[in-house]
Parts: sequence; structure tokens; C-alpha cells
Amino acid sequence: MNISDFLPRVAKIYGEKPAVSLGTRQLHSYGEFADRVRGLAGAFRGELGLSEGDRVGLAMTNTPQYLEILVACWHAGLCAVPMNSKLHPKEFAFIIENAGVKVCFVTEKLIEGISESLETVGGFERVFCVSDDEYETLTTHSPIERVDVLETDPAWIFYTSGTTGRPKGATLTHRTLMAMVLRYYADIDELSPEDTYFHTAPMSHADGLYAIPHLIKGSHHVVPESGGFDVEEVFELLETYKNATFMAAPTMLTRMTNHPKASTAKSENIKTIYYGGAPMYLEDTKRAIAKFGPCLIQIFGQGESPNTGTSLSKDLHADYDNPKYEQRLSSVGLPRTGVEVRIVDDEDKEVPTGDVGEIVLRSDVVMAGYWNNPEATGRTIRDGWLHTGDVGLLDEDGFLTLKDRSKDMIISGGTNIYPREIEEVLLMDSRLDEVSVIGRPEPDWGEEVVAFVVLRDGVSVTPEELEELCLNNIARFKRPKEYFFVDQLPKSNYGKILKTELRKQLAGM
Repeated sequence: MNISDFLPRVAKIYGEKPAVSLGTRQLHSYGEFADRVRGLAGAFRGELGLSEGDRVGLAMTNTPQYLEILVACWHAGLCAVPMNSKLHPKEFAFIIENAGVKVCFVTEKLIEGISESLETVGGFERVFCVSDDEYETLTTHSPIERVDVLETDPAWIFYTSGTTGRPKGATLTHRTLMAMVLRYYADIDELSPEDTYFHTAPMSHADGLYAIPHLIKGSHHVVPESGGFDVEEVFELLETYKNATFMAAPTMLTRMTNHPKASTAKSENIKTIYYGGAPMYLEDTKRAIAKFGPCLIQIFGQGESPNTGTSLSKDLHADYDNPKYEQRLSSVGLPRTGVEVRIVDDEDKEVPTGDVGEIVLRSDVVMAGYWNNPEATGRTIRDGWLHTGDVGLLDEDGFLTLKDRSKDMIISGGTNIYPREIEEVLLMDSRLDEVSVIGRPEPDWGEEVVAFVVLRDGVSVTPEELEELCLNNIARFKRPKEYFFVDQLPKSNYGKILKTELRKQLAGM
């Protein structure tokens, strides 16, 4: 089974239907899209000399070429490695080396950062900018037919940061992706060529994963000219397109709700807004429903179980008369079709209904494991259960409520930021004795990063020096926005730094 099996059927039946547009300008019909995919696949296996199972990197902002490269990888029997476009060159280099990427496709602003890896990473051979003529030439290569692969072969390696400070590659097979797709149809929406999908969130993450069920059903993909999320642009696109679906992190959805043009926007052209990635405040959710109607679906999952854990359906968002309405609206919904959810204690024993513990998942959507990291795989998947690291409870009706996120994770603008990674970078400066990084509430982004720093005796360090250290080693969005220089960090009797106490101190400042 190859996840790209849909291409010949869609091209034959819906060949004249629009496939990809940039803003309001149509670029390719499905017939043209299929031709470009087959040509790219031919170039991958021919001119570029890639073999079945080789990894292809995508270091790109949202762009129409993203979709054809993804599908061409699968058509050619290759594995896609999408990367967050905001990463630092050193972070790109780690992923390229770890995944064994041979060829990488980039958007223009990322050429320099990715090209650095050509000099330092063995086996990394070529970089192509998707806006260059050289790339267009690849799409006109002699086409090839779809390559047969096993359903257990890797299709997408999803790199997600972890508490170890190094990204880990969640290996999503063709079977994993198809299981995700089928649950989209079962739990979220039926789709057709009359549907439109706005790519407002990063295509390297949930937005790109949910492109697959839309591609399979011949829906119209629209990449905003801004390449991302802009409230006014979304409202403008709704003037042109009907049956629109798009992803909005809670902060994005709140910005839409509070925008002056929200009341006059063509909300009737919105089919579905799915949101997740961070907690959504109850009052914000209620205001969004009041503005846009019952088009909201909340999803809970993670890269290791792509977009698929639990969901709060449109019907439940609109179940206003239910006496448990607000309680359910504050939850992340019910287990998805064919997904088992349990709450367990520190010994992996299931806790009684209503008790708090770690959320674990089991389904066909769970990753095969972390790429080339059996130790991390063994810690995360135990007895077939994916340990999410998130803390919550299941009520008597089976609704899952998050009580905390992965213990120390910071979520800024819907993006996960792990403090350990930043702390390790800061501690590269030998003048620092101890560091603790936490999140601070921020109205537009949800949270922002701040750092508490203890210096060694007799030395001094400026925030500007620490800023430079971070900018040289990690992505800009991960760097602390403020540094607090303290004499000591609060600790438990066992010497563990108490971040809960730091948060209390921060709240009192």
C-alpha cells in the first residue's frame, strides 16, 4: 500500500477540478498536478539517483510546491522529512544528518542555512530552491509509474523536540498515514472536490498531514499569498472560496474572533476550523462559536500519533442545552474512532475514573517508533501504549480533560518549545552555574520563554551575550525574551529545581 495510490484515480475523475491555488489564482488542476508529481518522481529516481526508501528533506515555508513534493516522494517510493522552517541552521543540520537526508527542497530564504549542511553532513548531496528554473525542470522529467512499497515502510519522519533536548524523528509509515486519513473521514468531515483547504498553519506539521485526506478526495488546496496565517487575508479568501477548512491554534482563533472584521466576514463559507496544540480558554471558545457558528472541532494528539487522539466534534460544540456543556467544552473530547485512551499512574497501572494521571494512547495511528532511536522508542511506547507525557483525566462519560501539559513544555503560538533544549544551550556558557527556563503568559502567543539564571561566583554576564549564544545555536522563536539573574533556584529536598515555584515568583513580579 502506497499513500499516493489516490493520484491516478483523482487525476482521471477530477482532472479538470482545481488542485492548487496561490491566493485567488489557480495554479494547477488535478490533471496538471498529477503530471507534475509523476515528473518529479521520475527526476527523483532518475536524474537525482535516489533509491527506494531514501529520505528527502523539505525545509520550506508554506508554498504550492510543498504538496507536489510530498506526493512525489511517496509516488517514487521515498520518505519525506518535513522540517520546521523556523529552525536554526544547526538544528536543520542535525535533522538532515540524523535522518540521512540526501536531497533537500527549500524556499528562497532558507537556501543559505540549509546549504551549510552540504559541507558538514556526509551523504547530503543536493539542495533545490523551489522558486528556481532548475526545480521547474525537474517537474518536466520523464514520468514514472507509482512504486510499490510495503505498508510498514516509512512515509514521513516527523521531527519533534523532546525532553532530552534533541529532536526525535517519529516514523510515520504508509499504514500510519492511511489510518490517520480514515479517522479524519470517520470523526471530522466527509470531503469532496467541492471542499477547500486553506494552508494557514505550517505544512511541516498538522496542516500538511491533514492535506492528505483532502488530496485523496480531490479537494481544492489554497496557499495564502502570505504563506501563513493572517486574519484579514483569511477573511478575504472567504470572499472567494466556499466550504473552507483550516487549522487555527487557539491564539489564532482568538485573534480571528476579536478582529474588527469578524462580524462582517463570510462565516457561512467556513466548513470546519480545527484547533489544538494548546489549551483553549472556555470563554474564548464560546466567543468563537458565537462569531463563526458551530464549525469548530478540537483535536488532541501529537506527532507520534499524528493529529489523532481525541476530538470534540462540531455537534458537541453546539450541544448548548446539555447540562454538562461547559464541562465538555473545557475538555479535549472523546477518543477517536479505533483509538484507545487510558490514564495511568507512575507504574503504568490504569487509575480510577476521574483520577489524574498520564495520558496513554493505543491505535494504528501510533508511530512505528523514533528513527534510529530504539532507546527513546522503548521509553515512549510500552506494551503497545504511546506515553504522551501529558497529564489528564477521563470523566464518567469518557471525555478527556487535560490537567497539565508535558510537565515543563512551553507552547508559543501553537508550537511546542522544550525548556531543556534551551537550558543546555545556555549552559554552554561556563559562567552560568544553573539555568531554569519556563513559560510566561503572553496575550498574543499564549506563552513566551523566560530564563532564570544563577551565575558562578565572581563573574558577570549580560543578557545580550546570552541572546547571541542562543541565536547562534537555536531557532529565534525559542530564545528567552527576558533573563532574571537570581542568587539561587528553588529546589526540593532531592535537589530538583521547582519550576512551579519559579512560576509563582514570576506571577508576583
